[in-house]
Amino acid sequence: MKDHFTRWLPAIAKTPHRRTALSIAGVAALGGLAFGPTALAAPVTSGPHAGAVAAIDLATGRKTVESGLTTGSDKVPDKAHKPSRDKLIPHGVEGAQSRIPLDDAQLANAKAIVKAAKESGVGERGAVIGVATSLQESKLYNLGHLGAYNDHDSQGLFQQRPSSGWGTPDQVTDPDYSAKAFYGALKNVGGWQNLPLTTAAQTVQVSAFPYAYAQWEEQAADIVQQLW
Repeated sequence: MKDHFTRWLPAIAKTPHRRTALSIAGVAALGGLAFGPTALAAPVTSGPHAGAVAAIDLATGRKTVESGLTTGSDKVPDKAHKPSRDKLIPHGVEGAQSRIPLDDAQLANAKAIVKAAKESGVGERGAVIGVATSLQESKLYNLGHLGAYNDHDSQGLFQQRPSSGWGTPDQVTDPDYSAKAFYGALKNVGGWQNLPLTTAAQTVQVSAFPYAYAQWEEQAADIVQQLW
């Protein structure tokens, strides 16, 4: 992820319940990870790379189990009053859509992003933008510094760069902090609620792949509808 508009960043208190980030130590133990944040811009239509799943397991010290679904709905209680699709995707999706199965680590990170959306006041639509952005940037994995695999010093769910003012490495790899930093920037995008998802996300992220966020809108909406 490239330079950001640091004037948008709110003062966000760091929460002590930080999830373990996937670090270069875990990657080295596996003999190297086959993709880095830069490569994540390519559309993905299958499951996450086996190296990433194994490295998450190693870093967190627990086994992750793929749900076989793309929303993790087998782990989320059904709710009577879910957000409508009109609220989640008010402008329709743009272009071909990608979809991946979610494991426990990814689902936990999605929950953190949705929770932060509620607390930040960006609503269901903001949550969809947040989840879609993280699907593109990190496939919902909380990535630490991966050395040569890094895009500069980008880290965390949103691949935020400490050198660009997003926060310290510990902060940007805290799911709650990183999501609220993203939403703080999003709220400063004029009329973001009425923008196409990829435009809103790109204005915050300033990615080298500005149209890549659009491919995740449908899956992000499914996730938010399940978790809201």
